[in-house]
Amino acid sequence: MARLANPAKLRTQQQVEEQMRHFGLLDPPLVRYAKYVRNMLTFQFGYSYYTGELISNEIGSRLATTLSLVVTAEIIAIAIGLVFGVIAAHKRGGIFDTLSSLTSVITNSLPVFWVAMVLLLIFAYGLGWFPMAHSYPPEWALPGQWPTNPLIELLVRLRHMFLPAVALVIILAGSYLLLTRASMIEVLSEDYLVTARAKGLSERKVLFKHAFKNASLPVITYIAIEFGFMLSGATLTETVFSYPGLGLWIWQSIDYTDFPALQAIFFIIALCVIIANFIADLVYGIIDPRIKYE
Repeated sequence: MARLANPAKLRTQQQVEEQMRHFGLLDPPLVRYAKYVRNMLTFQFGYSYYTGELISNEIGSRLATTLSLVVTAEIIAIAIGLVFGVIAAHKRGGIFDTLSSLTSVITNSLPVFWVAMVLLLIFAYGLGWFPMAHSYPPEWALPGQWPTNPLIELLVRLRHMFLPAVALVIILAGSYLLLTRASMIEVLSEDYLVTARAKGLSERKVLFKHAFKNASLPVITYIAIEFGFMLSGATLTETVFSYPGLGLWIWQSIDYTDFPALQAIFFIIALCVIIANFIADLVYGIIDPRIKYE
């Protein structure tokens, strides 16, 4: 007499097969690879193992959140690093050069998660000036609580973004300052700067219009490379602040073993690195007339 199958075991096996069919794991390897390439080119990354939702529905908002944080921090860090780097090179050996270089070495060596926790301890927990986490207040997620005034929404989001951005600026600005200083020192003794000063140009124009223009090519290369690493490097910062961007998503996907989400994240990061380097190549031709594109 044949035994009846265990209903619970049968149901479990059916669920496993249904999930494997849902994720396309029952197809032959070549078919799965062809679908993988097609989906990557069309930005169809499949379903998340953890949420079961389409990854393409989540990646847009998370990418925008990370880009707003990273681009803001990059712009501020670049502005501080370039200006202070030029001044430090001009006053080489002076008090400003010594203090700025020493401060840059120290801040560039600090762990970003430690800087983030110190900022949280002082300005969020201690003084209460800024929120502890998230990119907007949690109560906004409730029905009817989202602000209708775009200006209020922007100001609140900027307040939530302030501490994560400051943490990244503290880490980044020092490296830009040191690189700018080193690049400027190499060109400050060139003959064309002596000619520019002989023409009666102000020292500000000599430094920023002539010297920095030729010294900026290594800085532009570093900015393009650093931007790509920042998208993934914001993982620790976003995790400390529970900031819902790509960085926090990487941490959560690793914790949940969500391979489709990780593949999508790294694909987007690689694409952003390629775009950043392409823009840097275009900027080379604008800044340095000796570079020609055919």
